[in-house]
Amino acid sequence: MSQPLDFQPSTIAPMEIEEKSFEMIAQEFGEHEMSPTQFAVVQRIIHATADFDLGRSVVIHPKAIESGIAAIRAGRPIIADVQMVQVGISKPRLSQFGCEVHVHISDPDVAQEAKELGITRAIVSMRKAARQYRGGIYAIGNAPTALLELITLVKAGIVLPDLIIGVPVGFVSAAESKAELLKLDVPYITNHGRKGGSPVAVSAVNALSLLAKHGAVTEGERRV
Repeated sequence: MSQPLDFQPSTIAPMEIEEKSFEMIAQEFGEHEMSPTQFAVVQRIIHATADFDLGRSVVIHPKAIESGIAAIRAGRPIIADVQMVQVGISKPRLSQFGCEVHVHISDPDVAQEAKELGITRAIVSMRKAARQYRGGIYAIGNAPTALLELITLVKAGIVLPDLIIGVPVGFVSAAESKAELLKLDVPYITNHGRKGGSPVAVSAVNALSLLAKHGAVTEGERRV
C-alpha cells in the first residue's frame, strides 16, 4: 500500500486552482502601470510560464489590446507560425466569433519552395499567409525568421496585420527580431530578449479571446 504524501494540495478544483494562481501572480507581480486589459495578457503569460522576468519584459503597443479584441470580434483569421501555437489556442472560444486558426509551415508547397530557395519554411509560410490574408492576428512563438519575414512584408505594404504577437524563443535572431518589431507602427505584443515560445504566443491569444468573450471595453469604445 502506497504511503500518503507529506504535502497535500490546498485545492484540486480546476477553477479554484486557476483563480488562486492568478491571485498569487497579481500579488507577487506588485504595482504596475498597465491597464487592466494589458495586465490580463501579461498575467496569463506568467501563468503559462511561471516566469515573472519574462512577464516583466513584455512590451504592449498602446493599440494592441483594442486591435486584438476588435479583430477577434470581427472574426478575423489568426495565423500561427507553428502547429504548437495552433494546437494551444482555444478554438471553441474563437469559433463563437467565426475566427479560424491557420498554420502553413507544413504545407507541401511551402516545404518545396523552401527547399528550392534554401530558406526556412517559416519564411515561406509567412509569404503564403500574406497572399491569403491581408489582415488578422499573427501569432509567432517559435521562429524568429517568421517574424523577420513578416516585418519585411509589413514594411513592403504586402500585409497589414491587425496585431502581431511576436515572441519567438531562441539564441539566433530571437531578441533581434523582437527589436525590429518594436520599430513598426503596427499593434504588437512582444518582449525583450531571448525568452518567449509557443506557450507565450498561445497565452496572449487566449487572453485576448477571453477579453473579447467577456465583454472587455476597449479604449476606442470608451471614446465613442
